[in-house]
Amino acid sequence: MADQFFMTKKGYDEAVERLKYLQTVKRVEIVERISEARSHGDLSENAEYDAAKEEQGVLESKIARSNSAMVRVILGKALLA
Repeated sequence: MADQFFMTKKGYDEAVERLKYLQTVKRVEIVERISEARSHGDLSENAEYDAAKEEQGVLESKIARSNSAMVRVILGKALLA
């Protein structure tokens, strides 16, 4: 498997929690903002809608990258210097 990388169990657990947060809390917040912006009417001149859709795209990109990275993790022990 290409591009594997090592991560401690603690780091992995933190990454999993962050991914869950992005997939649940942040995703819901953005969907609510999009819904609110839609209720204001004409989307062609709606800056709130455009900003929320842009943020949604960025969020979905982060989620996809995180999902991709999580399958390439090799768990290892922390190295002590």
